[in-house]
Amino acid sequence: MYKDKLTALSVVSENGRIKDICSYNESFDCRTEDFGDLVIMPGLCDSHVHINEPGREDWEGFETATMAAAAGGITFIADMPLNSLPVTTNEASFDKKTESAKNKLYCDTGFYGGLVPDNINELNKLSEKGVLGIKAFMIDSGLEEFPRVNENHIREAIKVLKSNSEKTGRGRHNQIPLLVHAEIAGESKLSGNYSKYSFKSFLEARPAEWESSAVGMLINLCRESDYHIHIVHVSAASSVEMIRKAKKEGLPLTVETCPHYLYFSSEEIPDNDTRFKCTPPIRDSANREILWDAVKDGTIDFVVSDHSPCNPVLKFIEEGNFAEAWGGISGLQFSLPVFWTQARKRGVTVPELSELMSSGTSGFLNSGKRIGKIEKGYDADFTVFDPESKFTVEKKNIFHRHKETPYTGKELYGIVNHTFLRGNKVFEKGKIVSDPSGEIILREKTS
Repeated sequence: MYKDKLTALSVVSENGRIKDICSYNESFDCRTEDFGDLVIMPGLCDSHVHINEPGREDWEGFETATMAAAAGGITFIADMPLNSLPVTTNEASFDKKTESAKNKLYCDTGFYGGLVPDNINELNKLSEKGVLGIKAFMIDSGLEEFPRVNENHIREAIKVLKSNSEKTGRGRHNQIPLLVHAEIAGESKLSGNYSKYSFKSFLEARPAEWESSAVGMLINLCRESDYHIHIVHVSAASSVEMIRKAKKEGLPLTVETCPHYLYFSSEEIPDNDTRFKCTPPIRDSANREILWDAVKDGTIDFVVSDHSPCNPVLKFIEEGNFAEAWGGISGLQFSLPVFWTQARKRGVTVPELSELMSSGTSGFLNSGKRIGKIEKGYDADFTVFDPESKFTVEKKNIFHRHKETPYTGKELYGIVNHTFLRGNKVFEKGKIVSDPSGEIILREKTS
C-alpha cells in the first residue's frame, strides 16, 4: 500500500528504515520475500491500551500484551496510566512503569500520564518525562487510586499544559493532548424489572445522556481554552452531532471509537455474559450505524482497541453479574479483523482502514517516530494482511494473558500473516518468531 493506494511494488528496508520503493518486477541483490497478492500496509498503531504492569501483572503484562499486539499487526501501542499499580500520576510512578517495560516489548510502546484531583502540579514533570498525553476520568474509574476529576480540575490542568506547550514552542496542533473518559454520572433509567444479571438493566443504568452531557462540557472547555482535548471511546449516537459541529467550528478536538462499539449491538448480547461489559456500554444497532456514519465521514478520527483486561475472577463470568463485573473488553489482538469484518460491509477500503488504525493514530501521538506510512525514510514497520480470508477466534490462538473475550467463536475477515518491526519479522503465521525488540517511545521534545 503506497500513497493511500493498493499498488504492486517492492519495499526495500535497511537498518530499520524504508530505503526505497521500487517496481514489483525489479531484481535485488539482497534477501527478498514475496507476499504475492497479500497487502503490505503500515504497522497499526493503537493509542488506547491498558497493560496493567507494574502491580497488576495478573491482569495483563507488557510481554503478553505486546505479543498480542504483534499478532494483530500492531507495531506501536500507547499504554494508559491505569490500571497499573501505582497509577502513572507522577514522576516516580512513570519511572517504575518504564523500568518494568524494559526487555519485554514485542512492539514499540509509549505511555500516558494521568490527571487526578491532587496532581495538577505533577503535570509539567510528566510532560518533561515524555508522556504522549494526559488521561482523566469524569466518572468513577473503578480504581480508588485514580479518582475522577470535575470541570474545574480539567480547566486548571489545561492552563498548566497550555503554559508548558507555549514555553516549549509547541503550536496549537502540537499540544500534548488531554484525553478524557467522557461520562458524568446522573440519573439512571432503570425499569421496574432491574436485574444485575441483565445486560438491558446494565445499559439502563448507564444511559447515553451521561456521555453526551460530558461531551458537551468538554466541547465548551475546548472552545474556551483553544487546547487539544481528545474524547476517548465515543459510544453514544447522541454525542456525534455535537462533535461534528465542534469540528466544523475548527476546535482542536479529536475523538476515537472502538471495534466493539462498531461490531456488536446490545440486542445480541445475552444476559449473564459479562465478557461484554465495558464502559461506556455497547448500545443498540441504530446507535451503531450512526457511529459508522461518523467514522466514514471523518467525525470520528480513528479506531482503537481500549484493551482493558483483568483477571477473569473479576469478570464474575460464572455468576454473570453485570453489576459487580470489571468493565473492560479484552480484544487487542483482534482489533484489525473485528473492525475490518464490519467495515468491508460498508464500503470502507483497505487504505481507509489503514488511515483509521495507523496513520491517524500515529499522527495523533506525535511521538517523533516516522510511522503510519510506507514512504522512504519511515520506519520499516509493516503488517502483511490478507483481507479476503476468514478465521474463527479460538482460545488456543490468543496471546493475551487471559483468554476470555467476547470475540471467541466469531468468524472474522482479515488474517494477519506477518508483522515486521523496523524490518525485523516479529510475527509469522500464528507464531512469535523473534525476541522482544520493541522500544520505549517518548514524546518528541520541541525547543
